[in-house]
Amino acid sequence: MSKKTKNSFSDRYLSLLDISRELSSTLNLDALLHQIVTAAADLTDSMAASIMLYDETNDELYFHSSTNLDARVMRGLVVPVKGSIAGEILKERIPVVAMNVAKDPRHFEEVGKTTNYEVESLLGIPMITKEKVVGVLEVVNKKNGDFDKDDENLLIALGSQAAIAIENSRLFQQSDLIAEMVHEFRTPLGSIQTAAHLLTRPEISQKQRTSMAETIKKETNRLTEMATSFLDLARLESGRTQFSFEDCDLNAVLKESAELMESHIEAEGLTLKWQLTEPIKMIQADPDKIKQVVINLISNGIKYNRAEGSLVLGSADLGKQVNFFVQDSGRGMLPEHVEMLFGKFFRVPGSEKMAQGTGLGLSISKKIVESHGGQIQVESKIGEGTTFTVTLPKKQ
Repeated sequence: MSKKTKNSFSDRYLSLLDISRELSSTLNLDALLHQIVTAAADLTDSMAASIMLYDETNDELYFHSSTNLDARVMRGLVVPVKGSIAGEILKERIPVVAMNVAKDPRHFEEVGKTTNYEVESLLGIPMITKEKVVGVLEVVNKKNGDFDKDDENLLIALGSQAAIAIENSRLFQQSDLIAEMVHEFRTPLGSIQTAAHLLTRPEISQKQRTSMAETIKKETNRLTEMATSFLDLARLESGRTQFSFEDCDLNAVLKESAELMESHIEAEGLTLKWQLTEPIKMIQADPDKIKQVVINLISNGIKYNRAEGSLVLGSADLGKQVNFFVQDSGRGMLPEHVEMLFGKFFRVPGSEKMAQGTGLGLSISKKIVESHGGQIQVESKIGEGTTFTVTLPKKQ
C-alpha cells in the first residue's frame, strides 16, 4: 500500500470520527438518514448510497433515504428479504460486495426498472445495534477501481454508528410522543372513571345512568380514535410508514373524498361548492394517503363551520406544481393559533365545545404531504373562515 493511500485511508477515518459526532447529536430521523447516506458515499468514493430500513412485521426492506433517488419514488420501493442482495446482507448479517450486479443471481431487478438507475457495483453492510438489525446500508458504483477491504471496514464502522443513532432517534421521538399521548389520555380516562363510579351509586336515576353510559361510550370512542391516530403518527415519524406511489388524477381523489364525506356534510346542513381546474396535470402520489389528508381537512371544515355554512373544494395548476384547497365559512382563528395548528395534540382554545377531536389529524396530514415533497399552508380570519392549501409537485 502506498504512502498516499495510507494517508487517504487515515483521512477517511478522521472524517468518520467527525461524522460520528454529528450523528450522535441529530435526533430528527429524516435529517439523520440523509447525513448517513451522504457520508457513506463520500467515505467510499461512490456514486450513490442508500438506506433500507427493516420492517420486521412484514419481513421486508424499504428504501427510506438515498443520495440519488427522488423521495417520492424512493418511499414506494420495497425490497423483499428473500431473493435480493440486501436480503442476504440482512439475514446473514454479513457485508456483501458485488462487482457485476447485473449478472448476480441475487440481484432484485425491480428497483432498477422503477428508478432507471443502473447499478454496476455494490457494497452493502447490515446496520446492527444490540443484536438487532435495523436495516441495510449500501453504496453503489465505485468511482475508481473496485470496492476493497478498506471501504468495507469504513462502511461497517459507519453502519454501527448509524444503527445506534437511528434507534436513539426513534426512541426519542417515541418517548416524546408517548409522554404527550399519556397527558392527553388523562382527560377521557378521568371522565370514564368518574362515570363508572357514579354508575355504582344506588341513588342516581335511570336518566342519569343512561347519561353516564353515553359518556363512557363517547370517551371510549375518543380514546380509540386517539390511539389509532397516535399509531399513524408514530409510524410516520419513525419512518416505518410505506407509500405506494402511482400516477394520480388529483381531481378524482378530491371527488372520491367528498363522496365519502357527503352524508356528514348534508347532516350539518352545509353547502359543498367546487372550484376545480379541469383538466389538471397528473401527480405521482399515494392516492390513499392523499385521500386521508383531504378527508381530514373536509372533516375539520365540517366540525368548525357555522350553521348552514359552506365548504369549497378547489384545485389549481401552478406550472411545476398543483394544489388543492379546502375552505370553510367558520369562525376562523387568531394568528397565534394558526402558527400552532400543526403541533401535536394542539386544539384551538374553545373548539372543544364545538366538536371532539384528537389534535393529531393536522400533524399526520402535514407529515403525509411533506413525504410527497409538498407543503400544507393555512390562512384564517376571525369571522370569515379558514382555508387549508396543499401544494404538490407534478409528475415529472
